[in-house]
Amino acid sequence: MNKLLKQTFVVSILSLSICGISPVSAEAEKDYMPSLITKTPLEGRQLAIKIVRKTIGTIQRDPAAKMKVRNMYAENPQLLMQAAELVNKEFAIIAEANNYWRN
Repeated sequence: MNKLLKQTFVVSILSLSICGISPVSAEAEKDYMPSLITKTPLEGRQLAIKIVRKTIGTIQRDPAAKMKVRNMYAENPQLLMQAAELVNKEFAIIAEANNYWRN
């Protein structure tokens, strides 16, 4: 279990660093999620990715720490799949809020 927690933490750190988002920016201070309602499933997925990135940025603010684990992330498909799981969980919440994209 400890190994799984460590891998999840690494995935979380890298999710933000791969996207090149600085965790302490003017954008981070703004309300980046005024609503879970989106026009399309694609917008919902993009919002899910943003939520995961922002969450990780709040947890790990040191860009150097994120860069240290980038190579490990790039070579470990299990870590990549865990990152996708985080986005999937957020997307499920957004899809439900949007009534699975009403007609």
